[in-house]
Amino acid sequence: MNEPQQRPGRLGVGIISAGKVGSVLGAALRAAGHAVVGVHAHSETSRERADALLPDVPVLDVTTIVERSELVLLAVPDDQLPGLVDGLGKLGAWQQGQLVVHTAGRFGTDVLEPVRAAGGIGLAIHPSMTFTGLSLDLQRLTDCSFGVTAAAPVLPIAQALVVEMGAEPVAIAEADRPLYHAALAHGSNHVMTLMGQSMQLLHEIGVEEPDRMLGPLVRATVDNALASGENALTGPVARGDVTTVAAHVAALAELAGPDRAASSAGHDLLEGYRALGRLTAQRAAASERIDDTTYRAVLAALDGKDFQ
Repeated sequence: MNEPQQRPGRLGVGIISAGKVGSVLGAALRAAGHAVVGVHAHSETSRERADALLPDVPVLDVTTIVERSELVLLAVPDDQLPGLVDGLGKLGAWQQGQLVVHTAGRFGTDVLEPVRAAGGIGLAIHPSMTFTGLSLDLQRLTDCSFGVTAAAPVLPIAQALVVEMGAEPVAIAEADRPLYHAALAHGSNHVMTLMGQSMQLLHEIGVEEPDRMLGPLVRATVDNALASGENALTGPVARGDVTTVAAHVAALAELAGPDRAASSAGHDLLEGYRALGRLTAQRAAASERIDDTTYRAVLAALDGKDFQ
C-alpha cells in the first residue's frame, strides 16, 4: 500500500487562514498526503497555531497562497467570505482548473461565482463540529459529518476530500444551506447560552462546581435525544406538572427582583425559562403528551398566572 506522500493525486494546498478550523483541516489534509504550500496567519495567536498544527509550512500573504496552490481552502468567517472571494476575483488571482473550497456553513457554491468565472472549481465543505484549534480536533473529525455542496459533476471531489480527512460527507442542496446552518447553530450555539444560564443559577444557590452537577445530566439528555428524538422528552413542562412550573417561575421572578435594571441577569434567566418552557409545552401538546387543558394551564403558570 502506498504511503500518503507517495499516492497519486496529491495536491498543493493553501490555507486561508490559520484560525481554529483552517489549521485543523489543513493538518488533516496534510496527514492525507497533500502538501500544504502556505498558510495565511494574521495574528500572533494564529501564527502560534500554524506553528503547532502546520510545522514548517511558510506563512504567506493571501495572493501568494492563491498563486501557488492547486487547492485553496478558505476557512474565514461567513461574513468575510463574499468580499474575500470577490476581491481576489477582481485582482485576477483565481486560476483555471484551481479547486477553491470554503468552510462557511451559511453558503453553498454560489458565493464562489468569481472562481467559476475564472475557470476554477468551487466546493463547499462545512464541518458539523465546534473546534478548539488543538490537535485533539483531528481525532474528533472521525466522528464528524460535513455538509457538502457542489455542482453534480464535481461533487465527488468534495466528498473525497472529506473522506480523506476521516469524516463523513452529507450532500446539502444550495438552497438549503441557510436552514442547514440554522439547525446546527440552534442545536449547538444556543446550548452554550442555556448551559451558561443553568450554571449561573447553581452558582446563585452556592453550588461550587455546577459543571460537575450538570455534566452527567446534560450528557445523558443529549445521548437520549440523539437516540430517541422527542420520545426522550421529559421534565415538568412535558409532564404537565403545573404547580412545579409555577414554583420555578416564582423562584426565578424572586431572583430577578422587581427592578429590571437592578438585576438584568435574573430577568434573562426568567425570560429564558419562560421562552423555552412555552416551546417545550407546544411540542408536548403537539405530540399529545399533554392535553389541551394541561397545555393552557402550563402556559398560564409560565406567565405567572392562575389558570381559570
